[in-house]
Amino acid sequence: MISGDSIVALSSGRLPAGVAVIRISGPQTRFVVETIAGAMVKDRAAVLRRFRAPDGTVLDNGLVVFFPGPASFTGEDVAEFHVHGGRAVVARMLETITGFDGVRHAEPGEFTRRAFLNGKVDLVETEALADLVNAETEAQRRFAVQNAEGAQSELYLGWRRRLIHARAMIEAEIDFADEDDVPGSVSDTVWSDVRTMIDEIDRHVAGFRAAEIIRDGFEVVILGAPNAGKSSLFNALARRDAAIVTDEPGTTRDLLEVILDLQGLRVRLIDTAGLRDAAGKVEAIGIEKARAKAHGADLLLLLRDVLDPRDIGSLSTAPTLRVGTKLDLLEDRAASDAAVDYDLVISVKDGTGVEGLLAEIGQRAAEAAGNVGDILPSRLRHVELLGAANRHLLRAIDGQTVGQELRAEELRLAADRLGRLVGAIDVEDMLDVIFSQFCIGK
Repeated sequence: MISGDSIVALSSGRLPAGVAVIRISGPQTRFVVETIAGAMVKDRAAVLRRFRAPDGTVLDNGLVVFFPGPASFTGEDVAEFHVHGGRAVVARMLETITGFDGVRHAEPGEFTRRAFLNGKVDLVETEALADLVNAETEAQRRFAVQNAEGAQSELYLGWRRRLIHARAMIEAEIDFADEDDVPGSVSDTVWSDVRTMIDEIDRHVAGFRAAEIIRDGFEVVILGAPNAGKSSLFNALARRDAAIVTDEPGTTRDLLEVILDLQGLRVRLIDTAGLRDAAGKVEAIGIEKARAKAHGADLLLLLRDVLDPRDIGSLSTAPTLRVGTKLDLLEDRAASDAAVDYDLVISVKDGTGVEGLLAEIGQRAAEAAGNVGDILPSRLRHVELLGAANRHLLRAIDGQTVGQELRAEELRLAADRLGRLVGAIDVEDMLDVIFSQFCIGK
């Protein structure tokens, strides 16, 4: 697809900065480069030039790189101007470039949208690029890079190719059973592979929770009675004063959250209101939020003051670590006895056990995330389409009494759902398979 207009935008980070990168894509790119840089530059080579407006005004000195289409990110002519990262410099450059006929400011995501429309990336790779830009941890980066390089797309396209082949075999058996080139009795082989594929898709979809943990974070909720040391632990793990700490019960009344990076994984740590029965109206709302948050947690830290271990009742079926707090207030013998009643005992005041708790949380997060190198569905959209594909496959498997034609249609619908995952829907695929394998009409 060749766009009628060209788009331009700041493609680097927040200003001011040492260097700012301004990217332009579209049919006017070459003319803009020739005008602003004074002459055309060599393809794919960074060239130092003085940038001037059409009236001759000097804008800046910097590098310009030209990427001719279709061998560019968007598939169109693309150029980058590397200028000094001052707000005034960037604003003047953008004002000058958008002053050319047919050049406008890009909309959010429009460069990647053009790359997709021009066949440079598919939908899954597009989503992975967004994940790569937003990656905050090493696990997120590795996960996004793998998908951006096409591992996830190849898995889905591989399933789709198998379904197209299966459908072609079934329809060939139906329509061309008298031809020597068409193998007979292919049904058993086809349906055996479809059953295998159903299992493969089910196992893949089961990994969605691990993908959510990698992308969105492993959620750890701190619970306990008032003054059990929740906010003190929250601050210690966050390594800053993120929550107010006082001796007055009910100080924390809302959910507080910080993000930790443990073993390369994103961990969302949430502090909650102390749980008790007698509470004011506002505090009661906070307690209700704490109980609700506990039900969706990946891990609960159930804190109890070793000097006053108050019970807060049953909360959730989520994995739980029983943590005894304020260990520094006990004598050595009493501290040893207290450790028997908890998974971990800590003292935020002197740091005892805090690093061990962090290591345990990191280990739990790593186990929940599994192998970061695994190919996993990274969006709910993927899970929904994969689920729809499997439902069609199950109907095809269970449709022995409805005839091969209707079962082949279920295969088509399943392949369609897989095609929607990557944005590759093409009716010509079926013809390609038939003509390449069966010499029909020779």
